[in-house]
Amino acid sequence: MATNRIEISTFDFLRDLDKNNNRNWFNEHKERYLVAKEDVKTFGEALRTDMEEHDEIEKLKLYRIYRDLRFTKDKTPFENHLCGFMVRATKWRRGGMYFHIQPGDQSFVAGGFWNPNGPDLLRIRQEISANDSDLRKIIKDKNFKKYFGEIKGRQLKTAPRGFPKDHPAVDLLRYKQFLLKHSFTDKQVLSPSFRKNMVKAFLAMRPFFDYMSDLLTTDSNGVPLWSE
Repeated sequence: MATNRIEISTFDFLRDLDKNNNRNWFNEHKERYLVAKEDVKTFGEALRTDMEEHDEIEKLKLYRIYRDLRFTKDKTPFENHLCGFMVRATKWRRGGMYFHIQPGDQSFVAGGFWNPNGPDLLRIRQEISANDSDLRKIIKDKNFKKYFGEIKGRQLKTAPRGFPKDHPAVDLLRYKQFLLKHSFTDKQVLSPSFRKNMVKAFLAMRPFFDYMSDLLTTDSNGVPLWSE
């Protein structure tokens, strides 16, 4: 299998699964699923090797195609995509890197902070409130805008509790999530340059990750939270 792109057969399987999302069809085409799964796994491992030249990666996690139906009204049993997540190593490196493979021009990479806990979110907001210039410099950079446009994620309608509504950085303070996303067309996913382009998108996240890592591993005075 190629490792620089996703195989057409993987896309074909996912397209067919989207039209036939039931256990009988899936069981009849289990071998196609296993081939597609191995394709994404091989691709993901090559991607991890690429990223380890620039970062420290603790592990690559591939998500199950079987949906958890316990708490949803949608009872379709299978995901219509294949995806993986790279975890950065050690408590000093924050942020993770997600990749999502789905036909219909719906493939993408993403990274950032999906659900920051209370203390982390407060620390981020306190830093932005005191000095928003460092974060603004990152998100106004041409490379950041080229790949991500802007920070995405859920936002409050007004300033969070404890912060003035007329704060000059209220646009950043309102974020509850801090997400970066870059989409790919089907043509790009099937191109021999796909893995290379995915690496470029992940590397474009790095200044944002470094900013958040420095922030979330120190107190408000910049003192490291841990001795080692």
